[in-house]
Amino acid sequence: MTKRWSVGGVVAALAIGVCFQGFLLAQEAKTSPRAWQEQAVEYARIMSRVQWTPVAEGLPNRSGGYFKKGTEYTGVPYSSVKTVGRCIGFDIYLKTFLAAVQNPQSVLYTENLSGKVSNAAPYYGKVCSTFTSYALQCALPYRSSHHGPESRQGVVLVEPQSAQAAEPGDIIYTPPAKVGGGSHVELVTAVERDGARVKAIRVEDSWPPTTRNLLRQASNFDSHISSRNRRLYRVTDFAAWHGQNKAESYLFPNYGEDSATPAINRVLLLDRGDWVAYYKDQAVKFNVMDQDSQGVRLLVVKRGDAVVEQIAPNGKGVIERLFSACGDYTAHCVMSDGSLSQACEFAVCELEFSVPAGQPRRSAPWEIKFTAGNLSVITVQLMSPKPPYGRYNVWLTEEDRRSGRVTVPAGLIPDPGRVQVWLIGENQYGRLTRQQEVAIVE
Repeated sequence: MTKRWSVGGVVAALAIGVCFQGFLLAQEAKTSPRAWQEQAVEYARIMSRVQWTPVAEGLPNRSGGYFKKGTEYTGVPYSSVKTVGRCIGFDIYLKTFLAAVQNPQSVLYTENLSGKVSNAAPYYGKVCSTFTSYALQCALPYRSSHHGPESRQGVVLVEPQSAQAAEPGDIIYTPPAKVGGGSHVELVTAVERDGARVKAIRVEDSWPPTTRNLLRQASNFDSHISSRNRRLYRVTDFAAWHGQNKAESYLFPNYGEDSATPAINRVLLLDRGDWVAYYKDQAVKFNVMDQDSQGVRLLVVKRGDAVVEQIAPNGKGVIERLFSACGDYTAHCVMSDGSLSQACEFAVCELEFSVPAGQPRRSAPWEIKFTAGNLSVITVQLMSPKPPYGRYNVWLTEEDRRSGRVTVPAGLIPDPGRVQVWLIGENQYGRLTRQQEVAIVE
């Protein structure tokens, strides 16, 4: 069975096998000590094997220039979207990206993060660390430099550092070439043997412009990991390596949805694709495409079961609306013959927070207050903008969510200085993140 998506019409055709095989591996993981590695390979290939074709010009390419209209690409785009865009697999479904690809008026073609966000270009994308973190079933991505034993428990340096010792699920880490430079992480997805001898290693990663899938002969693999001070790591205790950062504890990543075959709406799509979350009072742009020229009589927007608005479109084109009431919405078209189109689904949400006035003390607890509508706040993530780029999570309890406040423990941040504070909430349509910066003093 093949395991890839090919997008180019009503249905993004997923060759059969990924979802069912992943389900079987998940069941097997309860009894097999090696099943999670096999599962990691399957999950990596959801993102590295997907095929998609731009329907318009203007989709920026991290390698420079633009993806070409009408050209088929394999693997999701490379882009470090941070809090400005959306990370495929963690903030949005893969099918949300695929729907946006099919809408020539989507954010993929109308937004460009180049020059606005470091190491970014497309509004939706992944980078090396989000690719491997997704495959390794993390709830939130680890930075590439945080995959190894310097930052995590349950991971060791492979000995010998050789193709002959490599196994699927192993991690290749490349440290920065200079202080403050970028690091890189890759995933071993297959080991080919000739008898007892390893003859080749397959390595996959996220690399501009999309993903890479390289089969390295054993000698080339050895040369690869022996250069640039690379290290081959192996997770030996999956639970310890994750800690609380487990995908199974939250709504995303959602491997079932990402590996299922989505039906892409040919009549109506949103500027952010479909199956996606918006902030309250953020413009929602409905593109009435009517690709099969059936004729559209009405655009109907509903919040739950209640009709919010019925709009008579003036032919094909974009209709823009603002929604101030949080909730789950649908939009569909009534066609000229009275039939109903497929519905688009989206959520309208609220997410805001405040940090203490002045400068919180590192050695004392401090409080973050927040409001959330139609979102479950899952964590506060605090990140140092300087090497070694420490990341520290405060995972919320139900009591925290009810009270609208969470306490950052004393000493969680090891050093004083400026930190980025991310508040992350999720619902069935994705994740939204708000960011502030705060100065921590001793």
